[in-house]
Parts: sequence; structure tokens; C-alpha cells
Amino acid sequence: MAEISVRGRIALRAAAAASWASQRAGRGKGSMIGGLIALKIDPSIMDQLGRGRRTVLVTGTNGKSTTTRMTTAALATLGEVATQADGANMDAGIVAALSAHPGVELAAIEVDELHLPHVTDSLVPAAVVLLNLSRDQLDRVGEINMIERRLRAGLAKHPDTVVIANCDDVLVASIAYDHPNVVWVAAGGGWAMDATSCPRSGEPIVWEGAHWRSTGTDFERPEPNWWLDGEELRGPDGIRLPLTLALPGKANRGNAAQAVAAAVALGADAGQAAAAAGTVREIAGRYRTVQVGEHAARLLLAKNPAGWQEALSMIEPSSAGLVIAVNGQVPDGEDLSWLWDVRFEHFEGVQVVASGERATDLAVRLTYAGVEHTTVADPKRAIASCPAGHVEVLANYTAFRDLNRDLEAVTRVTNSSERKS
Repeated sequence: MAEISVRGRIALRAAAAASWASQRAGRGKGSMIGGLIALKIDPSIMDQLGRGRRTVLVTGTNGKSTTTRMTTAALATLGEVATQADGANMDAGIVAALSAHPGVELAAIEVDELHLPHVTDSLVPAAVVLLNLSRDQLDRVGEINMIERRLRAGLAKHPDTVVIANCDDVLVASIAYDHPNVVWVAAGGGWAMDATSCPRSGEPIVWEGAHWRSTGTDFERPEPNWWLDGEELRGPDGIRLPLTLALPGKANRGNAAQAVAAAVALGADAGQAAAAAGTVREIAGRYRTVQVGEHAARLLLAKNPAGWQEALSMIEPSSAGLVIAVNGQVPDGEDLSWLWDVRFEHFEGVQVVASGERATDLAVRLTYAGVEHTTVADPKRAIASCPAGHVEVLANYTAFRDLNRDLEAVTRVTNSSERKS
């Protein structure tokens, strides 16, 4: 690892002190405040922390945290890996993650798509994983074609970086299409509503089975170097690997394929990388099952139309109940018009409960979708209102965060009571 400047060392010491104070005050882990202070004292600290590392950056609208965790597991077959423990994917969180792992030469870093260009400039990564690109929070992110152009221009400045790109996503393919060093992965593209027109010409995109092409310019689906074939992952030079995952859903198989491709690009053995990616079971509380009274509640997170559609496809139809919790705070995006882009129409036989701070907005959408439901604003009470048994809980960002916090508090109280008895 390169030497940190005097100013940088002062910044990191101040960050460590701030993190310690935050933890002592019960305000969380303190990583974000530490990263913010380090950047305030030395704005070049991210550049310094990135020197001498072989870094993989992971970005996209959906699946960043999961793919970063899988990439970390796959890279760990080569050695210790620096990464975020909490998914904090903006500058402060990235600085905190790198400063927590001094001397570690490998890194797998999740990056918010808006931050990718300048983070790439700072860290000069060995590889960048481009998962997907679809409409997110318009009040924060803006129009999707503008993001595509910004990411394309950012990567053009780094021709030596290997780009691991999903060839099934039209916008991602456009970002990487002219890059000289691309590994194409057929990771799937279940959401195509944001890519009906060519991002390069504005003319329609025509789909012919899995293949797509622009009608306005020389731009079409590249041939993949890695692709999924049933339960196998296939790759260059005739590679055929079993891909058995602990996580559900087609999207996670695509995430795993890109994680393996990234690890192989950095020198990992493909079989070992695939096996390691398959061991990932839980990402910051997502996919875990929590016992809540008579209910075994499985927690799923979704943050935008594409993510909601994928999460809804994971719902177990034999569940005793489905709690859908929606908030409209700043991290969620305060404009909930995206609810009308999500197909809620296929939950016959499952007791559905609309919940969260914006439960009434959700209830209106469910009514128009013809979904019978009840409305219980508090997610914990919504779970309790379902019949005993397995309950699926699908929540957006702050609803998921707050429910996890409340359930952890209940678990701590329960464990404390059991110890006393």
C-alpha cells in the first residue's frame, strides 16, 4: 500500500475518533461520520486509500449490495478483501471501508451509480461491474439516459479497467459498447420499460427472443462471454460450472454470474469463485427470516419499479400473508408515482396487508390492481394481523430499515428475558 500523507493521517485519526464517539453515544457504527470528517480534512483521502489496491467497483440500479457481497466472497479465494460492511455506497462510506482495511490489496466496493465516475477516477479500479440501469428516484437521480451518458463518459477515461457488463441490459450495453476491455455477461434483463428506445439514436429497440438491436444505429446485443444455462454457469474456453445459490430469484443468479466473472478477471479460479459466491445467504438483513410471535417473517427489500417487480416474483404463493410496507421519506424518494409501474395483480389466495407511512397510497394502487387487502400502517402490527405461519414482508428502503431496527430491539429484549429466567 502507498504511504498516506501527513494530512491524510491526521484525517484518518480524526475520523477514527469521531467514529468512536458516535458508537459511545449509541448513534450507530460511526462509519459515515468518520468518512465525512476524513474527506473534510483531506479531500484527496480516497485517492490515497485506493493506491496499491486491486479494486472491483460494483454499480447499477439494483443488486449492488448483493453482487458486492458475492464478489467479496469470490475474491476472498485469493486473499483478504476490503469492502463495506453496511452497504454505504457514497464517498464517506467508501472512505470508511478502505480505511478500515489498511494494507489489504484486494477490494470490492459498492458504488452509487451517480458517484461512479469520480470514484473511478479516485480508485482507478482493476474492474467495474455494471449490473443494470433503470429508472430510480427521479427527485434524486434524474432521467436515466442522462445517467447512461455520464457513466459512458466516465469509463471512457479508464481504458485499462476491465468492464464486466450485462449484455441483456440495453442501457448498460450502451455504456460499455465502445470500451476496449469488456467482459460481457448474459445476466438477464427482466425490466425493459426504460429501454424501449435506443440510448444512442432515440430510435426503437427491437427484441427478437433474447437478442435486441437498435433500429437507428449499429448497436445490438453483444455475444456474451459468460452466460447461464439452466443450473450451470458457462464461460470462456468451455468453462461449465454448477451455480448453486443460497439466495432466491433469477436476478441473483445473474448477480452471481457477474461476480464470478469479475473475480476471474482478477485471477481467481472460476470453480472456487462460483462456489464461494453461492455461500452468500444474507445481505444487511435482506432475505433473512425472523420469528415474530407465531409468524416466520421473511424480509425482502425493493427500492424502484424494477426492484419491486423482481422481489414480487420471489413471493412464495403458499405464504400465510404478504405485508407490503412503503414509506416516502427522502431516501425512498418522496414521489411515489412509481407504484403505478409495478404489477401487483397476481396475489390471489394470499392475504395482503398494505403498511408503512404511505400505506394509504399503496392501498389505492392495490385497489386499482384488484388486490383484496387490509391496511395496517405499522409493519409489526401488519405482520401480527396475518394468519400464523410464513409471512413475506416486502418493504422499501426506510420501511425496511425501521422494521429491522424494531425487530432487533424485540430480539434483544427477548434474549435478555430468557437469560434472566
